[in-house]
Amino acid sequence: MHFLLEVRSETMTATTQSTNGHDRSALIPLLQQVQVEMGYVPKEAITEISKELRVSTSDIFGVLTFYAQFRLKPVGKHMVKICRGTACHVRGAPLIIDAVDDELGLTDGGDTTEDGEFTVEKVACFGACSLAPVMIVDEETKGNITPDQARRMIKKIVKEIAKKAEVANG
Repeated sequence: MHFLLEVRSETMTATTQSTNGHDRSALIPLLQQVQVEMGYVPKEAITEISKELRVSTSDIFGVLTFYAQFRLKPVGKHMVKICRGTACHVRGAPLIIDAVDDELGLTDGGDTTEDGEFTVEKVACFGACSLAPVMIVDEETKGNITPDQARRMIKKIVKEIAKKAEVANG
């Protein structure tokens, strides 16, 4: 368990003590902890969890793909979430998605930029239908957004990233 030694927490220890490490009840808390520590659940963690809990990797993968909270790839430093719910869809969410994907150069269904700065997540519904369409960038929520406003939000962050890089490089 080389990989998990670093990410193992009291959650895993307490759970496996009560279950001898062979019970599926430890699976989700352990996956959640790995994701908190790593930002996603890497293949190495799946393999080691499988051995520790004696749960097949395919069963673990089934859990990871069933619950939307889990990620199998690293996420960008900046999260862009766009609502695809009915109200947002009717009020232009597909245009927002296209504008953001275009602005970030995302193609072929990719969700994270090559430089690892942005991840775009299309969410089923935020529950903010009166503000449709809705986009959240990091912790900033913007309702009644237009494609041009979405582009401007992304450009603003890209400029901030460039300024930080300029300062860092002297």
